Amino acid sequence: MADMFIRFITTGGTIDKIYFDDLGQFEVGDSQVNYILNEGLVGFDYDVVPLLQKDSLDMTAADRSKLRSYVASDDSQRYVITHGTDTMVDTAEALTGLAGKTIVLTGALSPARFRSTDAVFNVGMAVAAVQTAAPGVYIAMSGQVFAAGEVRKNRDENRFEAI
Repeated sequence: MADMFIRFITTGGTIDKIYFDDLGQFEVGDSQVNYILNEGLVGFDYDVVPLLQKDSLDMTAADRSKLRSYVASDDSQRYVITHGTDTMVDTAEALTGLAGKTIVLTGALSPARFRSTDAVFNVGMAVAAVQTAAPGVYIAMSGQVFAAGEVRKNRDENRFEAI
C-alpha cells in the first residue's frame, strides 16, 4: 500500500481564534493544525496549506470557489479542511462532485487554544474519516461523521446533527 498522505487546508474559523483580553473579542489567528498533529504523534505524511483566515460568517461564494478550484486542481486524494462552524455546511455542499477526492471538513465550537475545546477530538475524527470514507464530502463534528447535504448545525444545542 502506498504511504498515507493527507493535505490539510485551513480556512480560519473558531478552531484558530485567539482571544484578545484588552479588546474583549476573538480574531482568527495562525492555524493550530500543525500543533494538534505534532502533539498527536501522527504516523502519516501530511502538509498544511493555509488558504484563508476568515470567520466562516465572512466566507463568500468567491472564497468557496477558490477552495473548490484548489482541491480540484491539486494532486492529493485526501483532504481535511478546517473551517468555521457557522457556514461549514454550505462549504461542504459547494465541494461536492469532485471525483476521486475524499474531503472532510471539521472545526471547533471553542478555540483550539482553550484548555477545554473540541478541536483536538474533531481533527482526530476528521483524520480517521478521511482515511476510511469513500470519495465524497463529509463533516466530522460532534463525535459523528455526516455526509454533505445530510447535516445541519443546531445552534440551540450547539452541535451538528443529521437532517
